[in-house]
Amino acid sequence: MRKTKRFTPDLLDRYERIGRGLGIFENYLPWHRVSRSDPSSIGRSHLQMWNGRQREFLSDGEWIGFQFCTMLQNLIDIREQFPLQYEKGMHELFPYNVRYGGTFPGTRQIASDLGIKHPRLNGNGRSAAWVMTTDLLLTLSRPDGGYYLLAIAHKPINSQEKKRTKQLLDIESAYWKARGVEWLLITPNEYLPEVAFTLRNSIPWALGLAANNEHIVTVAENIQHFHGRSLTSCLCAFAEVFGSMDLAQRAFWQCVWSGKVLLDLTRGWRPHLPITLISAEEFWKFNPIASRRTSWN
Repeated sequence: MRKTKRFTPDLLDRYERIGRGLGIFENYLPWHRVSRSDPSSIGRSHLQMWNGRQREFLSDGEWIGFQFCTMLQNLIDIREQFPLQYEKGMHELFPYNVRYGGTFPGTRQIASDLGIKHPRLNGNGRSAAWVMTTDLLLTLSRPDGGYYLLAIAHKPINSQEKKRTKQLLDIESAYWKARGVEWLLITPNEYLPEVAFTLRNSIPWALGLAANNEHIVTVAENIQHFHGRSLTSCLCAFAEVFGSMDLAQRAFWQCVWSGKVLLDLTRGWRPHLPITLISAEEFWKFNPIASRRTSWN
């Protein structure tokens, strides 16, 4: 009978040796990965190509959160399954620019300050501190050209009701606060299931091969003519102009993803349903990351 692989101090040592949790952009290596050599996750795992690297998510919530994140127009990078430093260390922006210097407390000190027992694990006669992680760490650009971070945790509804889960979230929240980084706790209460369903069904075109800029402009400038008409008629019209339904799909959904087409994202998946255009304020309210909604209290 095959035994389930489990976490041990030796396994965490191996993660560190091979550089997990290090790098930026396409060179980043997540601390936890979707692979046979890793212990199984409790949730349903997902793999998603984006910006030159396969992204790895251990739950539906993380994958949905990633989709909302990729709609942000000032998004520079996403590091998933990001490990928090146990001992004090450099700011997480340091790999992008050495001017983001300074030394900040690790989870060991923060747990001690909060009076919370730091998580540990045992195995093969050894005991070691568990490496805590944040589900998604976003690098965003400022108008002046600088960068800032946004940290995001994804949890099921009512996760804070469990005492130990709440304690671990306290540590994670304090860790990012010490670094001046905003931290959001996202649960399914922070977004509408219909919106998540729409994004999930359109992601192959939205995050696939980039559409031609001329096609993007054409869709954005003419979409008002299709308000109240079916998605089918809209896509067929653009397909006739572009010479391909795939080109029409990619241009349309990439316009939606970037906010150039302010689509009511609660519409059903059926293509005969009408396109309803809404205000920018209404559109971005659908996105819990853009709206900075959080269930943390």
